[in-house]
Amino acid sequence: MTDSTILPARLRVAPSPTGDPHVGTAYMSLFNLAYARKTGGAFVLRIEDTDRARYVADSERQIFQTLRWLGLPWDEGPDVGGPYAPYRQSERLDTYRPFVDRLIADGHAYYCWCSSERLAEMRETQAREKSATGYDRLCLGRTRDERATLPGFSETPVVRMLVPEDAPTSFVDVIRGTVNAPFPDDQVILKADGFPTYHLAVVVDDHLMGITHVVRGEEWISSTPKHLLLYRWLGLEPPAFAHMPLLRNTDKSKISKRKNPAARLTWFREQGYLPEALRNFLQLLAYPPADDASEVASFDEFVAHFDWQKVNTVGPIFDLDKLNWLNGHYIRSLAPAELAERVVEHLVWTEQWPADPDPVHAELVARAIPLVQERMVTLAEALAKLDFLFTADADLVVDPDALAKAGPDAGRVVEAATDALASLGEWTHEAIEAALRAALVDGLGLKPRFAFGPVRLAITGSNVSPPLFESMELLGRESSLARLAALA
Repeated sequence: MTDSTILPARLRVAPSPTGDPHVGTAYMSLFNLAYARKTGGAFVLRIEDTDRARYVADSERQIFQTLRWLGLPWDEGPDVGGPYAPYRQSERLDTYRPFVDRLIADGHAYYCWCSSERLAEMRETQAREKSATGYDRLCLGRTRDERATLPGFSETPVVRMLVPEDAPTSFVDVIRGTVNAPFPDDQVILKADGFPTYHLAVVVDDHLMGITHVVRGEEWISSTPKHLLLYRWLGLEPPAFAHMPLLRNTDKSKISKRKNPAARLTWFREQGYLPEALRNFLQLLAYPPADDASEVASFDEFVAHFDWQKVNTVGPIFDLDKLNWLNGHYIRSLAPAELAERVVEHLVWTEQWPADPDPVHAELVARAIPLVQERMVTLAEALAKLDFLFTADADLVVDPDALAKAGPDAGRVVEAATDALASLGEWTHEAIEAALRAALVDGLGLKPRFAFGPVRLAITGSNVSPPLFESMELLGRESSLARLAALA
């Protein structure tokens, strides 16, 4: 597909509100949005909530929040409206029934009264006998009363597709070219509760909403022949289909929320990843970098060079080491003041700090961030590195293992440090360093490692911390001397 043939495209992402949004929702949204922006078209968010058994009330809000946090806005959707509203399938039930009735009237669908127990027995028999799988059409051609005389009857029927023997099983994919899929079975298109299944609803909604390109995961390849049949039977023009490769764990298994916490989209915010870093990471999954010299690229750069032919159909590995590298890069690229704001926002969002944080604490974060920015990989690490600044002197816990390794001279070192700092005039990191070097390195003849280690322990409680002298300046004279005295 060349730029000269591109017309404004309408694309959609259609997550189901069945729990914490899957990272695949963001992955698909990113590629859908990129092509919509590339062509000057529109990106639609539709909530496919017809699976009432798995419906989770708060999930829709999470979908909205996580996609907005990630910087993947939609032009039409349940919360912003649009010309094809409503955008929740549960609010469109009256829309689907005329299409079902038409399929039944034209002989392309039929009622099925088989109970769930009967269907389970049928599948067990097919598996045991290794016979063809799929519905055996016991109900086809029978009236309700005729079917009621047979075993496994359910009073409320479903509606199934009547798949012809010559149903096509190949189609042209925008990414993959000609694709061959398994022969479809008589798929249920209307459930006993009156809700359509995914297969009918997606065809009807994509048509009525003017969707030109359906971009989804490769697990839906097997369903595409069913959808194409429905388009044909209903006399509708099908959209273009593009099936993205599935995200994979490092062991090549499909990434899932049950086995990998990183499959939860909210997890990335909880861990303190920057949205721009996660976006960049998702861009690199199944797609080459915009610049051969660097994997770092903005979303605008991704859009500018976007081409479906560049998508690699081999399942991309979800490599968190790569994400950590990218996140660290983006953190180091931020101005310290902006990074401090991001850290405070993260602490509030994760409820480690109150919604209205203490301005003194926020200012202290801003002053301390330059000490740790180069060493940070995620926002979540900031508080752990700076926690000693927000701990009351009496509550500071010194790492016992580090203290045991401090050596027999630790007490003498801390006492000498206290004496050197007690009468220090200007409490700046330069003055603190000069005083401690004079007292401990020159005065006691210690190497800097042994001279400053006990002081670091007293001040921060750990033998690993931000730069010591700058930390003492931020902590202040009173607290620094109190902590030294506590360890002496």
